[in-house]
Amino acid sequence: MADSAPLTGEPLALDLVNTRPTGAHGRVDLLATPRQLSDWLALERDRLQGEVRDSAPTRADLDPVHAVRAHAEAAVRALLDRAEPPASALRGLTDAQRAAPPVRELAWNGTAVTAVSRRDGPLGIRIAALLAEAAAEVLSAPAIGGLKECEADDCVLVFLPSHPRRRWCSPTRCGNRTRVARHYRRRSAADAS
Repeated sequence: MADSAPLTGEPLALDLVNTRPTGAHGRVDLLATPRQLSDWLALERDRLQGEVRDSAPTRADLDPVHAVRAHAEAAVRALLDRAEPPASALRGLTDAQRAAPPVRELAWNGTAVTAVSRRDGPLGIRIAALLAEAAAEVLSAPAIGGLKECEADDCVLVFLPSHPRRRWCSPTRCGNRTRVARHYRRRSAADAS
């Protein structure tokens, strides 16, 4: 079930994949406009390592981010099915990283040399490279074996559970909705008896 605010708190790459929840008429794109991308970047700002640099995304910045999301989702869905991720998805993520590799920019701050990772290029390419790097990290981590899809009937969001009994993307979104629906089904069955 789509919510107007993207679900955050999973690894960055999974948060990206989760920006395409289901809605009343199928999948919904929560990053369809530059404004939505800007809002999502603001939610994820602490994890973007300064790559945003107070730039406002444009329509041209959407395509590279959408491409990385599609590649990450293809790999994630394959892993959920215990299948080999498509080679094209893995290659796409690698190519996105190559488009704007991080460079340790050196500077003198008056007392010491500092090194800050920076990427060059258009905002969308820089963000896509960082997101592809985050996807590479999560896809190659041992924890990816615990990847789950939300058990709510109309939800496609994914997560890495911190507790083995976790069943929903969010206890307040799908968890409560599922428990309320189950309660009403039981109550309706009892009333019908």
